[in-house]
Amino acid sequence: MSDLTDIDALAAEYVLGTLDRAERTAVDVRRSHEPELEAAIAAWEVRLGPLSQSAPAVQPPLDLLAHIERRIAGSAPRSGTPPDLAASNVIALQRRVRRWRTSALAASAIAASLLIGVVWREGTRTGLDQNYVAVFQKDDAAPAFLLSVDLTTRTLSIRRVAAEVPPGKTYQLWIAAEPLGKGPQSLGLVENDDVRLALSKIDPKIVQTALFGVSLEPAGGSLKPTGPVFHARLIPAR
Repeated sequence: MSDLTDIDALAAEYVLGTLDRAERTAVDVRRSHEPELEAAIAAWEVRLGPLSQSAPAVQPPLDLLAHIERRIAGSAPRSGTPPDLAASNVIALQRRVRRWRTSALAASAIAASLLIGVVWREGTRTGLDQNYVAVFQKDDAAPAFLLSVDLTTRTLSIRRVAAEVPPGKTYQLWIAAEPLGKGPQSLGLVENDDVRLALSKIDPKIVQTALFGVSLEPAGGSLKPTGPVFHARLIPAR
């Protein structure tokens, strides 16, 4: 398994909440100085956020913790248990934990697939959602840019995550949609790590379905995309 795959799997477990307290603390320390891990966590939050927000809140039973503790106590080796048997019990529990984690990762993959259906369903509804997000993917592990749109205030924010800026170059944000005319229209330059731009001149219905792109251009920008381009579409952020 590659380092990027390891990082992506760790980020998925972190977002899903399957890590124990010590492991989560270790990840919190690592993400502060590992951009790849931070970007992977952000990508998983974007993928799974709409699903978690759409699920209804469930109040756990009051005796749930006590029930779990009784189950754990029942699995612990009793006094006088032979060492070999106690060791085998520990190994069995470790295997069970690994199966739980594998199941959790499988569930996250299923959730990501379900997200495609959610995006299609939400894309057919108009006038309901006001906040959207988009991920411009660099590779399987890290997004290049994260875009958020607020149709209430007619503004968008774009944050550079893993995209590198070569000397003498800049990134430029574009929007493409049939009602806007031929070819992509420039929304502005992405010269800082976090940029806020206005959408006051564009119909919100066009913004909802448009294709967004970020291209690498000479300093000062260009009249049309000339360099490598990242593409993405908006999905509801609720």
